[in-house]
Amino acid sequence: MARSKLNALVRSLTLAASVGAPCLAAAADLMLPPPPPPPPPPIEVGGGWYLRGDVGASIYTRPRYSDAYDYTGYAESNRAFGNAVGGGGFAGVGVGYQFTPFLRGDITGEYRYSTGLRGSEYYKGPDFDNGLGSYGVNKSSGNFDSAVVLANAYFDLGTWYGITPFIGGGVGYAFNHVSSYSTNQQFTSPTYAYDYTNAGCGCIPYAPVYDPNGNPVYNTNSGSKFYKDKTGGSFAWALHAGLAYNVTDALKIELAYRYLNLGKAETGPGFVPCCTGSLQAIKIKDIEAHDVKIGLRYYLGGFVAAPLPPLMPEPIPGPLVRKY
Repeated sequence: MARSKLNALVRSLTLAASVGAPCLAAAADLMLPPPPPPPPPPIEVGGGWYLRGDVGASIYTRPRYSDAYDYTGYAESNRAFGNAVGGGGFAGVGVGYQFTPFLRGDITGEYRYSTGLRGSEYYKGPDFDNGLGSYGVNKSSGNFDSAVVLANAYFDLGTWYGITPFIGGGVGYAFNHVSSYSTNQQFTSPTYAYDYTNAGCGCIPYAPVYDPNGNPVYNTNSGSKFYKDKTGGSFAWALHAGLAYNVTDALKIELAYRYLNLGKAETGPGFVPCCTGSLQAIKIKDIEAHDVKIGLRYYLGGFVAAPLPPLMPEPIPGPLVRKY
């Protein structure tokens, strides 16, 4: 009896295996579809390129003037000079590139103006009778402006709380323009007169004139020179230091100091209205400026172009069936 039950159980298991095996084989032949291909990488526009703009104010140090406006040949010990370039402002634009997180460079162009050129020479003249001396004053004035092109390199020293200190330097060329330049001379000396009262002896040698109070009477002679306008080129160089603040990833604002050496400038030939001869030009040397400026940098990178959609939608792939 037990033997017959065991045989019946074996036959049931065999029948179930023979019926389910084809289904398991068919399920094994069904495979999941492959994953869709990854989207194309985004296209970066601009890279590390940036545009910049700057405005600022300038204070100029005292330049050196040539002696061309000196009407006399007195020794240097008898002369004193007071030359200046008036303060002014500037505005400029540029384009640059961020090479690494710490190194960038740009090329800038700017226009500069000042309140003008001023020069003066005070000198002691010869002594006259009775110990009376003489003196002279030469004063000059004119307009000064400049266009400057610089190639600059900067080192960014790291960023803390959105603020990046930086230092840098630049070299370039300055087109310095001098216009409406003129000089005026005033020479003051004792007044002399001749005494013709004694006709028998002829004229008495001239002597200084005194007023009723016994004070010497001085006489002042004056004259002017004028110079033609001229634009001249000169090597220029600069040193930078400042702070940049990250307004956004693409926009930076700068507050910076710059030392700028503009080289030299000169006038055109001079002339005196009553004469036809040409006078030597006046040269202005060692033109140096201390600038404080505010600038903006706008980076063209950081924007991406989305990939184009397909022309026709792709069909969803169905299950793959392995065939033998």
